[in-house]
This record gives sequence, structure tokens and C-alpha cells, in this order.
Amino acid sequence: MRIAISIDDTDNLESRGTGEIASLIADELQQRGWGTCSYITRHQLYVHPDIPYTSHNSAMCFFADVGEGWLEPVIEYVSEFLEKESAPGSDPGLCVAVPARMAARNELIGFGRRAKREVIGMDEAYDLAGRLGVHLSQHGGTGQGVIGALAGAGLRMSGNDGRLKGFLEFGQPYRMLRVDELLQHPVVDVVKSVTGEALKDEDLVVLGEKPKTVLLDGESVLLVGATQSPDSQARWQTLHRKQLKAY
Repeated sequence: MRIAISIDDTDNLESRGTGEIASLIADELQQRGWGTCSYITRHQLYVHPDIPYTSHNSAMCFFADVGEGWLEPVIEYVSEFLEKESAPGSDPGLCVAVPARMAARNELIGFGRRAKREVIGMDEAYDLAGRLGVHLSQHGGTGQGVIGALAGAGLRMSGNDGRLKGFLEFGQPYRMLRVDELLQHPVVDVVKSVTGEALKDEDLVVLGEKPKTVLLDGESVLLVGATQSPDSQARWQTLHRKQLKAY
């Protein structure tokens, strides 16, 4: 059974980030033998004076494939973990959704997209979660993080939002690799040009500093653009982090 686990607002300016908390949770689920976990995605939400956030207002989400009997233990464990490990002053929220059991998945996806452009209240989040049969709970502070947690689950399930947590390791930075070599990385599903131009397996790509993939059409995509150096052997280079902010 595939479930989506999404968390938000677990940190403060001095603590470890929500992404690190999500990684610890995923690692523990696997170590306990409850299931296997996917990569973690970061979903940017609306930045507005009426929305309290630590630095970027983003939720973290990952999929886990677990046995039917492990759903409730997973929810209980993650709830307790957030209560113990979230930073002082944070307002952590947890969402656990089972996509296969949701008849109106588009409502959750729509909620996530709205949370990227408008202020939404906690009451609306709880109402939607209740109607869709999605677990939603608060674990400290005001519990405001339930809004982002629910939105993060919807955005991950859309398959077209978010950047993967962390950076891809290919050895030394500023190396050149072929497209087919990049595709051997366990987290890279597709190498794609931002202009839509088709890439060949033998095309060379310059790896910039800290390359990162984005979620597009349900796949982990390494986006590339035309190389900026006229003397380079490579036609392509990975996008800079600033260029990925739109995702």
C-alpha cells in the first residue's frame, strides 16, 4: 500500500530543517521494516505576512510503500516523533494520505495549488481532510503546520510540483557526463531540456554546483539548458538553484 507522508513547520531558525526531520522519519520507517520510502520533495507554499513560517514556507513529502497492517503504527510513530523532535516555537503538522483510497484526489491537489497562492485557514484544511479520509494532525504550538502538510501531500500527488531534497552526487563538481551516464543515477528518471529540445544519450552535460532534480509528470527530472561557454565540449549544463525556484 502506497501512502504519502507530508510534514510542515517543524523547525525554527536555529534548529535542523523540516527536510532533515523528514529524512530521519523515512530512514526509521525502513529500519523498522515497515516499508520502503521514496525520495523527499520540497513544496514551496505561499509567502504572506498572515502566514507564520521559519524561512521559506515549504512542506516536505515522500511516498512510502508499507504493508496494510502498518498504516496506523506509522501514523502513531510519526506523530510521536514530531512531538519529541520538532523545535521549540514550531507548529508542526502531519498529513498521511492513501491515494488509492481517495475518490476525490483532485480536491486535495487543488488545495495544494491554492496553498501556493493564497492564505488558507486550519478549519478548511481539517474539513477537507475529513471529507477525503486523510489523516491530518497537529503536534505542537498552534498546529498551523497542518495546512502546509495537507498541501504538500496534494502537491506531491499532482506529480508536477516540487524539488527533490538535497543535491545529486556525481563525484567532483563541474564534471561533464553523458546523458546516459546521468540516467544511471538512482534518483534521475529523466534528463530534459528546459526548451523541450530532444537530448541524445551521447550528449555531454556540464554538472554545475549542487545539481538538483525537480518533479515533473511524476518523475524525477534533471533539467538542463544550453551551455554558457562557447568553448565547452558540452552542449548542455545543469540549471542553477535560482533557475529552479519556479518548480
